[in-house]
Amino acid sequence: MIELTDNALNAVRSAISGAGQEVEGLRIMVEAGGCAGFQYTMGLVNETNPADHVFERDGVKVFVEEGSLAYLDGTRVDFVSGLEGAGFTFENPQAKSSCSCGKSFG
Repeated sequence: MIELTDNALNAVRSAISGAGQEVEGLRIMVEAGGCAGFQYTMGLVNETNPADHVFERDGVKVFVEEGSLAYLDGTRVDFVSGLEGAGFTFENPQAKSSCSCGKSFG
């Protein structure tokens, strides 16, 4: 399961409303790369894959492909704003290590 905090939920809703096209939801994936071995990628999608795992909170759908699910199970996604900028953060219990930017893990 993937959890969106209230801040993340509001940020995704804002992105969807500003997309200018129909959006089905948010896709979160894990890919090889980044400074710690794996990196998170996110994006709005207007097409879904029938094999996706779908998580929904208050009408916002999050799509995760089968290959990324094991890396993301239990992850809490937040959206934070601060002096250093704003962006999504990932609290991932599957990560054994992470880089300082928070976008990459091992």
